[in-house]
Order: sequence, then structure tokens, then C-alpha cells
Amino acid sequence: MSFEIKIPSVGESITEVTLGQWLVEDGVFVEMDDPICELESEKATFELNAEVAGVLKRITDEGATLNIGDIVGTIDESAKSAAAPKEEIKAEKADIPAPENEIKRTGKTLEMVVPTVGESINEVTLGSWSKQDGDFVEMDEIIAEIESEKATFELTAEAQGYLTIIAKEGETLEIGALICKIEVAEGEIKKAAEEPTQESSTVAKSSESYATGHPSPAAGKILAEKGISSSSVKGSGVDGRITKEDAMKAEKSKAKVETKSPQVTPSPTVSISGQREQRREKMTTLRKTISRRLVSVKNETAMLTTFNEVNMKPIMDIRSKYKEQFKEKYEVGLGFMSFFTKACCTALQEWPSVNAQIDGEQMVYSDFCDISIAVSAPKGLVVPVVRNAESMSFEQIEKEILRLAVKAREGKLSIDEMQGGTFTVTNGGVFGSMMSTPIINAPQSAILGMHNIVQRPVAENGEVVIRPIMYIALSYDHRIVDGRESVSFLVRVKELLEDPTRLLLGI
Repeated sequence: MSFEIKIPSVGESITEVTLGQWLVEDGVFVEMDDPICELESEKATFELNAEVAGVLKRITDEGATLNIGDIVGTIDESAKSAAAPKEEIKAEKADIPAPENEIKRTGKTLEMVVPTVGESINEVTLGSWSKQDGDFVEMDEIIAEIESEKATFELTAEAQGYLTIIAKEGETLEIGALICKIEVAEGEIKKAAEEPTQESSTVAKSSESYATGHPSPAAGKILAEKGISSSSVKGSGVDGRITKEDAMKAEKSKAKVETKSPQVTPSPTVSISGQREQRREKMTTLRKTISRRLVSVKNETAMLTTFNEVNMKPIMDIRSKYKEQFKEKYEVGLGFMSFFTKACCTALQEWPSVNAQIDGEQMVYSDFCDISIAVSAPKGLVVPVVRNAESMSFEQIEKEILRLAVKAREGKLSIDEMQGGTFTVTNGGVFGSMMSTPIINAPQSAILGMHNIVQRPVAENGEVVIRPIMYIALSYDHRIVDGRESVSFLVRVKELLEDPTRLLLGI
């Protein structure tokens, strides 16, 4: 007797699916509940399990689009002879104490919506799911990443239970929109012993079956396009399955190897050698926001840039003399940023228009200095704020900048830590920049650009000497800052940096 395998209903709005790949070869004996193929819907990828035991006969090819209820294959229930090997494995498994799961479904469903991530943020983008549809999740376990225009946040489960994914990766959602559901479950999972016996290790190897070393549909497509064999890729998914991320990493690794060791093939004719591959990646919400704001600033402000140069020898002498004592006492290094921040705060208080903003038809002046520090994070440029920097010591500034920079690179900055700011300092010198015209961080009216320090000949007291020189640039909005104010501000910063004792004496 043959049992027909039909496409099950996978959601209210889903009418068709794609057969991603067969997990079992044609004519192979399968047990009840064994995964036999992978189906892809517009929202998720899931496995189709055998409803009876028997020999599988495949009818539909991989990649075919099927309607709900279509037949993909049959199972001959009368064929039992091939079951012996699996029965032996089951017998071995019976000798191993399995984990005791005390999970009970409560029948309740919790709807999770997009949380509020900041006052001015009305929508977010669902970056990626950390869990698959139908997975069991624990309370506070990370299940997804959501991206706002300012930062990336982790979405954690609000209850323990089974996950139902609603929103797709890359989808833009408004605050409060439904993102997923959790079928609430009670109880806890008792994990098996940490060190399995030799017999259990043997069974574990036997259970690797179809998943071990096999790519998911998305991963298989990437590997096929790039000509990479799945046997050369180590899977990090469940039971050693090759995930999409594994395939992407393998693609990058291959590219690096080929770049380092290009194959030179003798040819009688002139030909272009080297790689000419391209890849496309969707812009993140953060990158799109950065692009939109930079273009907006260029179009909506009367931006000009003025330059000057600073002899960094006095600061470098102070750092060389006191950096060990400074670090020993305060447990933080003495860098250039604290000197520049203090110098800017003094100059901003003397030239308040550089610290001001335009709000409609009004000019807003601040009697405090909230200094935004540009930090290059893995997902894009962010500008955390050092608040009331004018009242902070060198040690406090260095510690606060270090704290914010670490959080920025780990992607853990909060919205409050990035909002506000009256003036920005950016240091392109750490990447080797000699000179640049930084773009204003709206709605601020000015930004100071630092650059690399180079030994250059300069004239001092009628003599040519070699000094460590840094070019500094001030980009400003000419609608609110006049030329006299911008140049005077930059000259004042130069004076304070070239004679750091002025910072201590306040003159």
C-alpha cells in the first residue's frame, strides 16, 4: 500500500511553496517522522516529515513550485526489509538515557510587536532572525535583530514557547506592528549529561544522516553559483548543516585564496586576468539613513570649510612625560581626544554661534558643550555624545570616550547615548587622512576634523625646524556662523593645543 505525501497547510496567507531539496534519496527506507525534504515558503523554510514508515518514491523535482495539497511523493508501507539498520540504531538509542523534557503547551499565544526604540523613530527594519519558524525559545533568548535609522537592537523572547514568525527579513515595520507569535509553554528542559559515553557518541554520528554537510536551499544556491563544493564547507547549523552564513563565509574565503594565489595559465593570446565577480547586498537602514542625512546636509546648508595647522610637539611631549603616571593613576590612556575636546569646549564658550543650531526661524544657543565623537562601527558611522564635556577633567573625558567607543563597536549604544550633541569632532587621522572637508552633523552648525600627524619642516624664529604637524579643518554652516567667527574659533583651538598650559589656566 502506498501512502501519498502531500504539501501541508503552512499558514493562512500562503497558497504555494517551493520544493527546496530532497533530504532522502529515491528508494530509501524512511521511518515515521523522518525529515524527507525541505519546503520554502515566502516567509520561512521548513522540513516535511514522513507520516508513515516505508520506502520513499520521489515524484516532484527540486525547485518545483507546488500548491497546498499537491503530491510530492509516495511511501510504500509494505516494504519493511530495509528497516533493519535503523532498528539497530533505535535499539542502541534505547540504551541511552534521553533528556527528560517537561514542556507542556498552555494553549495561550503571546503576540510580540515592534517595541519603541526612541522618541523620533517611527519605523524599523527586521534585520535577521536568530531562530527558525517553529523553534522552541526560552524567556529573554535573542530571536531577531531589528535595525533603526540610528542603531541595531536585539529582540528577545517575552515568553517561553514555540515561535511563529510573521514578519520577513528585510521588511520595514512600524512601531507596534506584529512581528511574531509565541505559543506559550510551561516547564523546563532537563539537559542530558555533558560527557556522552562511547555508545552515545556512535549513535550521535549515526544520527548525522542527511543534515551533516548538506547545505540549506539558500546556502546550496550560493555555493552552486560560486562553484564551491559543499564538501569543503563546514556547517555550523543543526546537526552540522551548512547555513547561508556558512556559504557566504566560504565565498569570501575562496575569494581571498584566489587573490593571494592566482592561477596563471599560459595563453598565446592577450587576455584579461584576475577576478571580475560582483555581489549585491541590500543597504541596511543605518546606511540608508546616513546617506539620506549627508545628502540633506549638503543640499540644505551653506557649508564651508576653513583649515589651519597645529604643531603637536607640546602635546606629544606632555603625553610622553606623563602617560605612564596618568594610566597608573586613572587606569586609562592619555590620548589626543581629551586635549582636542577640552580645547573645543573653551573655544565654543568664546564663540557661541559655533555651538548653536537653527530651529525653523530661530537660533538656539547652548551654554553647555555636548561633544559628539564620530566612531567607525562595523555597521556604519555613529556619533555618541560626551555630555557637559566643558565641566569634565582629562581623565573623565578619556574614560567616557573609551566607554562609548567600546559600546559603539559592539553595537550596544542606546538611542539616548547618540541623541543630542552641539558640536562634533571626527578623527580621520587614525586611518591616515592628511586633509578632508568633514560634513556637518545636522542639526549642529559645525564639525572639527582631525588628521594624521606628519613630520614637516616649519619656520620658527627665523629657522627651519622639523615638527609634528597636524592639519585641522572646521566645516560650518554659513547661515549661522560667519567667516570671522569660524576662523577665530579655529585659531583659538590651535593656540590652546600648541600651548596646553592655557587649558589648565583657562587663558
